[in-house]
Amino acid sequence: MKRNLVIITSFGLISVFLALIGCENDRNSDVICKNNPEICADLHQDSWCRFEKGDLIRHRYQLKQTADPSGKQLYQQLIYLETYSKCVELASGVQHILNPDRTKDRKRAYAVSTQTLSELQQHTKDNPDVYLAFYRWIRFNDKDSQNLVIEKYNAGEVESVEILSQLAASFVRQSPQKAIQVYKQLFDITPFEQFDPDWLLGLAKIYQHQQDLENVYIFTRANTLLAEHQVNEEQILALINNDTMLAQNLDLKAEALIDDIQTGNFANSSSAELLSDNKPDE
Repeated sequence: MKRNLVIITSFGLISVFLALIGCENDRNSDVICKNNPEICADLHQDSWCRFEKGDLIRHRYQLKQTADPSGKQLYQQLIYLETYSKCVELASGVQHILNPDRTKDRKRAYAVSTQTLSELQQHTKDNPDVYLAFYRWIRFNDKDSQNLVIEKYNAGEVESVEILSQLAASFVRQSPQKAIQVYKQLFDITPFEQFDPDWLLGLAKIYQHQQDLENVYIFTRANTLLAEHQVNEEQILALINNDTMLAQNLDLKAEALIDDIQTGNFANSSSAELLSDNKPDE
């Protein structure tokens, strides 16, 4: 089946969806390759791009055990393929003096990986799954796919932090109140270790456009505290007319915002009131 060939390679290798032979619980990529040679036959042999190759191998192994891969799984395979292909492209430019066959092997692997990636992209180009629509949007700036992702979001079908983050960024200028809603959702659902300080800057941009300079101050300050960035104190104080008493109060709010995000208590905190919904889009 063409779908199966796309996952592994275009060179007629055995499908990644072959029935699982035996019980293989070891996730070590070398063991996987030994017991499932079709998974690794199109990859380069030496230790370059070890992590990228390992991720790709393990994900292919997962797919081998999946009769009907989800859109999310296919999206992940696209990302792993991209990452591997980029790495082996760089490796293929390194000439191995003592063993030139290694260089040839990397070049072969790069050529195969680009073809495999292209085939999988083609295979999924009409798939309406939100992850695959998201991929087409961010990789090819496909407007129809972007609209599909927005439709899925409006229907309450988007829970991925990665997709929500991209949606929020895209809404900042055209639909700021919708962007605020998405950022609020991100603050509610994202574990602190996955929290992106750039979301705070996105909110600062929105409130700067709305001339809500106190909120600009709060979210800018929170970003600098969370990301440990240096800030020009003169510029940030200029937002509030150099009112140092007000700055002390806003600094406390910025610190409380970070605490509420860190403890997972944002939704029920006073910090959530910063993201008000009472301002119309402009």
